[in-house]
Amino acid sequence: MYLTKEEEQIFNGELGEGTQKAIELLVAIGDAYDAERLIPITRAHAASSGQEGDMYFVELLAKGGASCRVPTTTNPVYDMEYFHSIFEIPEKEAEVARRVKEGYKQIGAILSWCCTPYITENIPLYGEHVAFSESSATPYVNSVIGARTNREAAQSALAAGVIGKTPKYELHLKENRKGTLLVKVEATLKDEFDYTLLGQYVGKQIGYGIPVFTGISAAPATEEFINLCAMLNTSGAVPMFHVPRFTVEAQTVEDAFQGDVPEDKITVTDKELKQIYEELQGASGKIDFVMLGCPHYTLKQVEEVARLLRGKKIHDDVSFWVCTSATARFLAERNGYVEVIEKAGGHVVPDTCIDEPCWHPYRHKIGVTDSPKCAYYRRFKEAVVIRLKNCVEAAIKGEWG
Repeated sequence: MYLTKEEEQIFNGELGEGTQKAIELLVAIGDAYDAERLIPITRAHAASSGQEGDMYFVELLAKGGASCRVPTTTNPVYDMEYFHSIFEIPEKEAEVARRVKEGYKQIGAILSWCCTPYITENIPLYGEHVAFSESSATPYVNSVIGARTNREAAQSALAAGVIGKTPKYELHLKENRKGTLLVKVEATLKDEFDYTLLGQYVGKQIGYGIPVFTGISAAPATEEFINLCAMLNTSGAVPMFHVPRFTVEAQTVEDAFQGDVPEDKITVTDKELKQIYEELQGASGKIDFVMLGCPHYTLKQVEEVARLLRGKKIHDDVSFWVCTSATARFLAERNGYVEVIEKAGGHVVPDTCIDEPCWHPYRHKIGVTDSPKCAYYRRFKEAVVIRLKNCVEAAIKGEWG
C-alpha cells in the first residue's frame, strides 16, 4: 500500500504506540485486499461488547495514547448498575465490561452503546466514506443511506476511527456496489416481521452477495428496513442490497446491476416465508422470558409494545425485556410508554444487547422473541421466534402454543 508521509510516521510509531497499532491493522487489511491506499472517513461505529477480545484491543490503543479522530460510536455493552441490582453476574465478567467501558471513554469514542446508531447518534450522509461494524448497520448505511462502508469488525472500525482513514477496497469502490443476484418478491409483506422473514430466507439462500429486490411495491418503513438488514447479515453475509426506487443508488433494476443484469434469480413467495417461519419455531409450552429489541427497538416499536400491554399484566413467572437505545428510552419515558410497560411487569433497558454476559442467568431458560438474530446468539436454552403480538400474548399467559 502507498502511505503518505504522515501515515508512514504513524506506521513507524513516531506519533505514538496506540495509533501505530491501529494503522498496522488497517495496512494489513489493505494488503490482504490489494487496496492501493487509505482514504479519509468522516465517522465510524465500533461493534463494542463486554467481552475479552474487545477489551484487549481498545485497551491496547488507549494505553498507547490513541484517541478517535472522527466521531466513533459504540455498540451495546450493558447498564452495569441496573443489571447488577437484578442478577448475580460473575465478577470476572463484570470486570471485563467495566474495563471495556472505560477503554472506550479513554479513547474518546461517543458512548452511545447502541446497535442502531445510523438512526440516532451517528447518521452518515449519502456518499460519505465511513467504517461501520454491526450486522444491521453495514447494510443499512450502504443501502438505505448510500454511504460507503465495508463489513468491518469492531477492531477495524475502531482503528479507522482512531486514524480517520480506512483502506480503499470493496464497497468503497462504485463498481463493487452493483447487484449480484435478482430476488423476485411475490410474497405479501404486511409488516416488519414479514421483512424479518424475508431477510432471514434470502440471507440463508445466498450467503454472501448483493441482492436486488423487485416486487416491493411500497417504500419500506424504517423498522422494516432495519429488520431486513439485520437478518440478511445474520443468516447470510450481505453487506448491502438494492430495492429499486426505494434505496438511493438505483432507480431501476438496470441501475442496480450497473447495466449487467444476471440471468440467475430466486423467487420468494408466501410459501417460502411460511417455511422459514416454521423453521424458527421451537417447542411449545411454558416460557421463562420474552426478549425484544434485537436490533434495538425504535421509539415507534416501544410505543407498540406499550399499546399491546396497556391494562394487562405479564405472568408472574415470565421476565419481559425490551432493549433499546438511550435516546429511544428517554423519549419513551417522556411519552409514558415506559410507565405502561413497567406497570405491566416489564423492563425497558438501554445500552445492552442479547449477546452480552448480563443474560447469563437465562442460559438454561426458554423464551420467545420476534428476532431470529436474538435466537441466533444462543444465550438461552431456546428462544422461539414469533410475531410481537404473539410474544405479548405468551408473556401474559406464561406459555406459548
